[in-house]
Amino acid sequence: MPRTFLAFALAASLTTAALAAVPTTEQAGLAQIRESDLRADITFLASDALQGRLSLQPGDDASVQWIASEFAKAGLKPAATDAQGQPSFLQTVPLIEYRPDAKATLLTLKRGGKNTEWKDPEVSGSFPTDQDVSAPVVFAGYGITAPELGYDDYAGLDVKGKVVVVFDHEPQETDPKSIFNGTGNTRYATGYVKALNAQAHGAVAVLLAPEPAHNHPSQLEVRKRIGHQAEHAANPIPAQALADSPVHIPSMVISAEVEEALLSTSGSTPKALQSGIDADLKPRSQALPDTSISLHLKNSSRREATTWNAVGLLEGSDPKLAPETIIISAHHDHDGQAGDKIWHGADDNASGTVGVVTLARAFAANPTKPKRSILFAVFAAEERGLLGAYYLAAHPLRPLDTTRAMINFDMIGRDEKPSPQTEGLITIPADTGNRLNLIGAAYSPDYQKTVVKANGDVGLVLDDRFDHEYALNVFFRSDQFPFVLHNVPAFWWFTGFHPDYHHPSDTAEKIDYPKMAKILKLAYLSTWQFANEATPPRFVSHPGSQNTP
Repeated sequence: MPRTFLAFALAASLTTAALAAVPTTEQAGLAQIRESDLRADITFLASDALQGRLSLQPGDDASVQWIASEFAKAGLKPAATDAQGQPSFLQTVPLIEYRPDAKATLLTLKRGGKNTEWKDPEVSGSFPTDQDVSAPVVFAGYGITAPELGYDDYAGLDVKGKVVVVFDHEPQETDPKSIFNGTGNTRYATGYVKALNAQAHGAVAVLLAPEPAHNHPSQLEVRKRIGHQAEHAANPIPAQALADSPVHIPSMVISAEVEEALLSTSGSTPKALQSGIDADLKPRSQALPDTSISLHLKNSSRREATTWNAVGLLEGSDPKLAPETIIISAHHDHDGQAGDKIWHGADDNASGTVGVVTLARAFAANPTKPKRSILFAVFAAEERGLLGAYYLAAHPLRPLDTTRAMINFDMIGRDEKPSPQTEGLITIPADTGNRLNLIGAAYSPDYQKTVVKANGDVGLVLDDRFDHEYALNVFFRSDQFPFVLHNVPAFWWFTGFHPDYHHPSDTAEKIDYPKMAKILKLAYLSTWQFANEATPPRFVSHPGSQNTP
C-alpha cells in the first residue's frame, strides 16, 4: 500500500496528532482495519444461510470453517492438532447435547411423614444424565469458601452425602465497602463456582435459592427478560455440556416459596439468615432438622457430538518473550432457527468473531511482529454455557501461567440502548455512540490502565459501570470468565445490551461499523502494549481483600 494511501486510511478515523503518536512499526497493521471488510464479513456470518449458527448445527460448523480458513489465509500458525497429530486451526471440543424434560422435573420435600412436591417453574434444572438424588438438606449460607477473606460458609459443616441450599450471589452486595469487591461481583458469585465448592465438600446436589433481600431479578426472572426464551418456547434450544465437565453433581434453581419451606426448621427465616450473614460475615450454616429431599431430573434425549474452537497463533518476535501469550477471543455460535425465524446474531457475536479475524489479519500483515505471541481463539458453544472457553482453559494450548492478558470481544457492534434485559437495573447514558464497556478491572487494574493509555490515540469513552453492579451478573456471562478463574488478566469488551439482544432482529445492517472499527483499533494498539511492555498486567487474586477487617 502506498504511504500516502496508508496515511489517508488511518486519518479517516484517527486525528492527525493521534496518527503521529502511533509508532510507524504498527501502522501497516492498523490500516488493515476497514469498515468495508467488517460489513462484508458480518453480513456473511449473520446471513440466513448460516441459520443462526446454533452450536452443533451446520450453520455454526460453517462459521468455524470460515474462521479457520481466514486464519490460514492471514498466515497464522495452526495452534491445535487433529486426531492424527497434525497441525490444525481447530481444537476439538467434545460435548453432550441433551433435552431436559421440564414436565418431569420434580423436587420433593420429606418432613414429618409428609411429602411436598414442586415442579417447573418453581424448581428448574438440567444435567447431562438423568438424576435421582435423595438426601438430607443442609443450609450453607452463600456457599462460599474464601480463606483469603476470612470467610467460609462451610466451616465446621458436614455436607458429605447431603444436599446444600445456598443463596445466590454474595454477601453485602449493596455495600461499596464489602470485602467481596464492593457492589461488583467476584468469582465467588456464580453458580458454577458454588457447585464446584459444594462438590469439593462432598455434597451430592445444590439448591440455588434467591437471596430474600435481593435487589435484582432472581434467576427465574432474568430468564423471562431475555428474548429467545419466549420465542423458542415451542421448540426449546437443547442444553449442552462438556463431555469432561468438572461439575459432577446436579443443581436446581428454586423459588422463594420452596426456599421458605426448606428453611422453615432452621429456627429462623431466610431473610433473617441473610441479614445476619451480611451484618457480620459470620456463617449461619446448619443442618436442617427433619428435612430431606428427593430431586428428579430427566432428559428426553441425549447425544454425544463434537464442535470446535478455532485457534491460530502469531508467534512473538522476541526469543525470551515469545513463550508468553496474549489471547484475543470471541465466540462463534448463536441461537439458531425456529420455524421461519432466524436468530442472526450480528452483534452477538458475529461482531466479536469478525473482530478476532480482523485483528488476526492486521497483526499478520504488519511487517514488525510483537514480542510476545498472540493466540487468536474463537470459542464454541458460548451461548450454551461458555463451553468452548471452559474447554480451552482446562486444555490450554499454551500455558495459562504465562498468559499475560486476554481481550474478549462479545457484542462490540452496537450502541447501548434501554431494553427488557436492563430495565430498572442499570443506568444507561443518554449517548452511547462512542462508548465501550470494559469489564474486569477488579482483577487487573493494570490492564485497565494500559487500555486507557492506548485510548489516547483513539478517543472512545471507556465505561466501567458493569464492574460495579451486581444485578445483571455480567462479569461471568462471557468467555473471559473461565480464564479469570485461572488468574489470567482477562476483560470483556462490550458495547452493551439493546432491544435486539437475543432476538431475530439482531441483524447486520444495525451494526455501527465506524464505532466497531474504532474499538478494533483500540484493541490493536492495546495488544501491542500488552505484547511488548516490560511489566505485563498484574492479576489481583482477591479484589476487596483490602476491605477485610
